[in-house]
Amino acid sequence: MVEKINISDEEVEKTYLKFKREAEDNGYFLNNDLFFSKELIRSLIINQNRYGYQACPCRLSSGDKSKDLDIICPCDYRDADLNDFGACYCALYVSSEVIKGEKKVRAIPERRNTVALSKSKMEHKDTTVKVISGLSNSKYPVWRCKVCGYLCARENPPEICPICKAKKDRFEKFF
Repeated sequence: MVEKINISDEEVEKTYLKFKREAEDNGYFLNNDLFFSKELIRSLIINQNRYGYQACPCRLSSGDKSKDLDIICPCDYRDADLNDFGACYCALYVSSEVIKGEKKVRAIPERRNTVALSKSKMEHKDTTVKVISGLSNSKYPVWRCKVCGYLCARENPPEICPICKAKKDRFEKFF
């Protein structure tokens, strides 16, 4: 049986405007195809209602938030996809080149590979540790935002990332 969830156009519009404002406030752009973007927003709202979090509508969610943290919008892969392809995996977020019409959105390969992801995190961590080795002597743990890479040394992660506005649950203990 297929679950039918009705989301009002008003709720979609309100959420779209919130996403657009947050994106622009942080130097990001939403896809300017309004129908496409609003349907993605509608799917994010459906996932919020279904799972309790806004899992990327273009990826298979497990329904377990702890397993899906990397695909909660904005996903951990957004910035790398924007840099490499001009759009995130679902194409909700796009680069300034796409907005200006200098680049077209095309299919993006999936980055979500747990083996490669673990290796990549370790390589990133090793490089970052060398750069910020002074923090390792801190009496506080270092927290890393898994969305943008922001680092901070404190007892607990911030409620909201000051860089990308990701919520507290998107932070991991770095060291």
